[in-house]
Parts: sequence; structure tokens; C-alpha cells
Amino acid sequence: MERKTGYGKDVFNMLGGVEGVRALANCFYDIMDDIPEARKIRDMHPKNLGPTRENLTLFLCGWLGGPSLYKDKYGSINLTNHHALLPINVAEKEMWLTCMKRALEQQPIENDLKIFLLERFRMPAEKICAWCQKQLLQIAHCESRPPS
Repeated sequence: MERKTGYGKDVFNMLGGVEGVRALANCFYDIMDDIPEARKIRDMHPKNLGPTRENLTLFLCGWLGGPSLYKDKYGSINLTNHHALLPINVAEKEMWLTCMKRALEQQPIENDLKIFLLERFRMPAEKICAWCQKQLLQIAHCESRPPS
């Protein structure tokens, strides 16, 4: 069977609309809470994940081709700048992707869509990781220079 490589705006609907996206976001954070290997990235989040879960839901709705709920509520978001000062390296990126992979595995959607989504999530995760590493290197460089 040939794997489908593009879903366009159908992704949002194939996930079950807002409620399906909310289920994915909640499952993602439940997994992050539960698995020890995600402790480091869990600690980057507030203790109360309620608002974080909702913000991820709102963001993912628009990112997956549905209504732009996050943008309508908060305005545009630059994911790299939003995460810029967090200590995100390759290990943290992989922890995040592991949580998302496990959350996708629990969703009632076709396997090809799960694979497609994980590949799609990998792109911004890579970009955020590279940006955070660059920012942290710049900070370290500035801190290591003698005062003028």
C-alpha cells in the first residue's frame, strides 16, 4: 500500500476537529507527566498544565488546518522566539517527540496519518532546537567575555 504523503487541511478534520486536537494535546501532556524520561522537559512547564494544555490545543487547531483559535485569542506566535531561552538541545527535542509519538499512537486515526503528523511535528522541533542552541551559545559567549 502506498503511503499518503499530504493531507492538506483535512488533517484537522481527520483528527476529529477541536475535540480531537484537544484529546491529542491532553494525551501528550499526560504522557509527559507520566514517563520518567520526559521529566526534564516536564520541568520546563508550569506545575498546573491546564492553561498549557489549552494553549497547545488552540495552537494546533490552526497549525493543523483548522480555525486559527490561538491567533484569534493571543495574536501571532513565533515558536522559535517563544522557546528561545529554554535549555532545549537534541535530548530535549527527542523527549518532546517521544511524548508526541506516544500520544499519536493512542489516537483513533489511521497509521499513515500518525506517521505523517510525527514527521510534521519533527520540523518545528528541529527548528526550535537549533534556535535554542544558537541562543544559548550566544549567551554563553557574552558571559565569557571580559567587561569592556
